[in-house]
Amino acid sequence: MAEKVNIVLVHGAWGDGSHWRHVIPTLHNAGHRVIAVQNPLTSLAADVDRTRKLAESVDGPTLLVGHSYGGAVITGAGHAENVVGLVYIAAFAPDEGDSLGSIFARTDQPAGAANIAPDAEGFLWITPDKFQESFSQDLDDTEALVMALTQKPIAGQCFSDPSGPPAWRGKPSWYQVSGQDRMIPPETERWMAERIGAREIEELDAGHASLASHPHEVTQLILRAAAQVS
Repeated sequence: MAEKVNIVLVHGAWGDGSHWRHVIPTLHNAGHRVIAVQNPLTSLAADVDRTRKLAESVDGPTLLVGHSYGGAVITGAGHAENVVGLVYIAAFAPDEGDSLGSIFARTDQPAGAANIAPDAEGFLWITPDKFQESFSQDLDDTEALVMALTQKPIAGQCFSDPSGPPAWRGKPSWYQVSGQDRMIPPETERWMAERIGAREIEELDAGHASLASHPHEVTQLILRAAAQVS
């Protein structure tokens, strides 16, 4: 049998590795070595470096999976030699020179952007009582509340940091579009998915937190990608 690839899960802004909690068990039970990175969210370069080092530390071929801002991270970290594929979950997939801000500028700002505010240190937060309607409108109240009150802020500079050469130019990719996303416009997600030449584009009737609201579909996409690169 083909060797099972390692899977490194990369969280986005306002979250951490626990956002993958509904995805991890099925991937683990399928026989994959699964690791969820905990990134500092202090700069794109720092998050790429942390993720790349983690990917390089595991033995064997590795699939990177990024949610939201985590897509920008895997676009850079995917240059690690042992990375064999990239999966984007309602995620940014920048080209060289793109910033998250320049990608946002392509269309009207998504509804959730109105509920983002900086603190005195330059970190961005989603207003807690607006978190569910912005980020996770298709989660139940309890799960959305926990996400809101455990959110990890992201440095504002992460939205202006330019991306380097993209790993998706040389490695296969997959993309999941969230059709009801209020943090990244769905039309922008579709455009990025087409631009990177994703092998498979799956659209879900989901909000931004599709990895939590539609874990079965997200996990199955990851498993299909893993099977193709094994």
